[in-house]
Amino acid sequence: MPAARRRPDRDRLLTWVCVGLPLLGLILFFLYPMVIVFLRSLTVEDGYGLANYTRVLGSSGFWRATWHSLLMGGTTTVLSVFLGFIIAHGLHRCAFQGKWLVRGVIVLPLLAPSLVQALGLIFLLGRNGVVSRALGIEIEIYGFWGLLIANTLYALPQAVMIIGAALVLLDARTYEAAEVMGASPSRQFRDLTLPAARFGILNAAFVCFTITITDFGNAAVIGGDYSVLATEIYSQVVGQRNFNMGAVVGIMLLLPTVISYAIERQAMKRQQTGQTTGEVRYRPSFAPLRDSVMAGLSLLICSGIVAVIGIVVYASFVTLWPYNMALSPKHYDITLAGGYSSLWMTIVISVMAATGGTLAVFLLGLGLRRVPRAAAQPIQVLAAMPAAVPGMVLGLAYILTFNSTATPLYLLYGTAVLIAIVNFYHYHTQGFLTLMTGFRQLPPALEEAAGSLGAGLGRTAIDIVAPFIAPMLVSVFFFLFMRSMVTLSAVVFLTTPDLSVAAVTIMRLDDAGLTSQAAAFSTCVMAIVCLALLSMKATLALISRRNRAKGGA
Repeated sequence: MPAARRRPDRDRLLTWVCVGLPLLGLILFFLYPMVIVFLRSLTVEDGYGLANYTRVLGSSGFWRATWHSLLMGGTTTVLSVFLGFIIAHGLHRCAFQGKWLVRGVIVLPLLAPSLVQALGLIFLLGRNGVVSRALGIEIEIYGFWGLLIANTLYALPQAVMIIGAALVLLDARTYEAAEVMGASPSRQFRDLTLPAARFGILNAAFVCFTITITDFGNAAVIGGDYSVLATEIYSQVVGQRNFNMGAVVGIMLLLPTVISYAIERQAMKRQQTGQTTGEVRYRPSFAPLRDSVMAGLSLLICSGIVAVIGIVVYASFVTLWPYNMALSPKHYDITLAGGYSSLWMTIVISVMAATGGTLAVFLLGLGLRRVPRAAAQPIQVLAAMPAAVPGMVLGLAYILTFNSTATPLYLLYGTAVLIAIVNFYHYHTQGFLTLMTGFRQLPPALEEAAGSLGAGLGRTAIDIVAPFIAPMLVSVFFFLFMRSMVTLSAVVFLTTPDLSVAAVTIMRLDDAGLTSQAAAFSTCVMAIVCLALLSMKATLALISRRNRAKGGA
């Protein structure tokens, strides 16, 4: 009996450790910095007040940037969702050859820093771009139209994946019943497909809007004089060293993203509520006119993605763009902006963020299964909140918090550890929700059986839980690694002359007029991220084979 009593005590202690450590991290590295940025927005010379807000709200530059951001966000959202629906509908509701190619191409923008789209457009449509020189005309790519195209390409993969996830859930039996009743394909599309996919479309719209309004990379490279809120924050903090004003603009940028995120989460809940179990997957039959048109449109959109990203890779080997088009690897001999040191450091930082982040969300998910529901719910809400905070605002919060000697956390400022931490909490929500999906699929009977055989929480976590959700763990690890490799907005404020990351180096090379070297550095980053993606797929395939082998045995 004493031994049996000690084991529950140890399990209870381990449960609260599993919850307490990640919760402490959320408080110190997310909630606390966000409180600091709010307080700094209110800080004036003699204490606290609204003078900073009055000054910003009275500035024509702020309202111009706000109008530009909202217009750009809205226009990009409409275009991304429209094009994304075309591709998603083609992939899931049509029958044509080459879908594997469309699926492969559509993820390419996710494998590169956001500013790569802008670089590609400059090489294609800039004053010395391929298209401009071929047509003999001068295209003004800097400004609204260039930024619109770059942001659309950047947000398009998100729209395709979200809308595709909604379309794949549509029950084939509904369409079979409609055909029996004599409904035409157009009537089925209008009365069945569109209503069933409406929450997915709404969800995609708010995600695309949030991505666009908070992106910094494309705006910094191709925005020109078209100011947006993200570049306004950068200008206040880096250009004018006005941290309080930067905090005010950051809070203003936070408002539309929080509203957008809240509506998006409600759309997700409505979509999940409408799902039923036992759906029969729809397998489209070939319709020549419909499928030929959808295949052509999908491939046309994908050709744009390939052209923009492919031209960056090609330009990295051109001797002197556009005057000497002979191929040469000379641009890969990068000595300025720290050379390749930032690339190796980014790999180290990404491994740190992925390893520590995966462990943190695993412990949190494991502990939340065993704490009272009243305690678990507010923690889950806090764990999901980072997705509503733009990377620029989170990075600003970190420099305001950790660049102050008033706290012992100052020791982290200027270190790779802090950049790894900000990368993790920037994408904390996605990793947490992914693992929680895996935990919900874990049969409680497995844990109960382990407990009846005398296994404690630690042994159960290692021998039962971790193997069962191994695919989710692998996915979260590589997701955090890949996003840490390409993120810019969250880390642009945290680099120092002695510590930089790949995305910031690309921006600095482009600012210095070394566009071809920026393309070469971008190509190296994309190659590493592609290698990570292939490694993830190989690892997941290996886990799947082992699980099948165990099941067969």
